[in-house]
Amino acid sequence: MKSGISQWAFPVDMPTEEAIHRAGEIGFQSLELCVGENETLHLDATEKDVGNALRAAEKAKLQLLSLATGLGWKYPMTAPDPKVRAQAKEFMGKTMRIAHWAGIDSVLVVPGIVTPEVRYDEALENAIATLRELLPLAEELQVCMAVENVWNKFLLSPTEMRDFVDQFDSPSVGAFFDIGNILPYGYPEQWISILGARIKKIHAKDFRVNVGNLDGFVMLMEGDVNWPAVMRALRDIGYDGPLTAEYWKYPHSLDAMLRHCKASLDTILSL
Repeated sequence: MKSGISQWAFPVDMPTEEAIHRAGEIGFQSLELCVGENETLHLDATEKDVGNALRAAEKAKLQLLSLATGLGWKYPMTAPDPKVRAQAKEFMGKTMRIAHWAGIDSVLVVPGIVTPEVRYDEALENAIATLRELLPLAEELQVCMAVENVWNKFLLSPTEMRDFVDQFDSPSVGAFFDIGNILPYGYPEQWISILGARIKKIHAKDFRVNVGNLDGFVMLMEGDVNWPAVMRALRDIGYDGPLTAEYWKYPHSLDAMLRHCKASLDTILSL
């Protein structure tokens, strides 16, 4: 496994090439690119833009192994409005093409959200239909749409996530597992064992259950994640990708946060 850091850890106005350079300086082995409408790596990035990032990564001696976007919150696949679902398909298509140019095999998918206005069964139906419509492009580009467990009141058990992925019967649909996100309602080591090889990428975060809200996210190894059990589970399923720390810069120091993440990841990887 490899130590990784998300591009979201860096200031939104920092050029991608500089973020890659800084990550390499700290000693990370991989960086997760983050794409959006307001991100440095814009949704309308060109193949030339991606080529610049690849050259920067080669120079920094790190790999670009995953790609994330938060646009699934703004344009949810679960939305009742077909226009919103069309926007979801459009941004996912662009995201997968950027991943393809970068040689990245997996993109993070926020599949949507259940709300008082969007019933669970309707959300499930819409998410499945949207992913099925995107599947031919994903297979053509050889990119996996990796569905992440997020706080969206949707796909709330490991068996449900497993069955959701399996119904597509395609290597282009998988799971993007966030270790810290699962703490309020599950045990990461159990999810890892049940999802198995369906897990394409990992987000590494920690969480204090007794806080129970966004303030519960703390630095790696400061929360309630059973890291020895998590690492045993990951090795048992043969996972050999990056552990990508998904954190944001400290108020007064980007370097301090990056160094804390790197030191904690090194310790976790040694467990």
